[in-house]
Amino acid sequence: MSNSSKCIRSALLCLALALPAFSAIADEQWHFVVKNKTDSNIVKLQVSQNKSDWGNFDIGEGIGPGERATLVWSSDTDDQKCHQWIRAKFEDGSFSAPSKQDFCHDLDDPIEFSE
Repeated sequence: MSNSSKCIRSALLCLALALPAFSAIADEQWHFVVKNKTDSNIVKLQVSQNKSDWGNFDIGEGIGPGERATLVWSSDTDDQKCHQWIRAKFEDGSFSAPSKQDFCHDLDDPIEFSE
């Protein structure tokens, strides 16, 4: 086997061994799941550590009635507390009541917004 073949083979082996590690890193992204149980589109999701200063999540065109969405936290929020308030803004301009959530545990249990 030539030296170049050995190099290519070694590089492919290293890549194959590294892929599961890259996947594990991606799986550790901080995220949460939202379920819209209303008859109205959710057009904005907001979170706050203190119930006065609200930050917006980019939810694109919104979350339609009956839909689920998984949202990923920006790495800029890594130094924030786990317990935060969340609220939804609906198509008619109304807001849901804020609810306090633990965003560090039960990441795949949906936060449900209902009327």
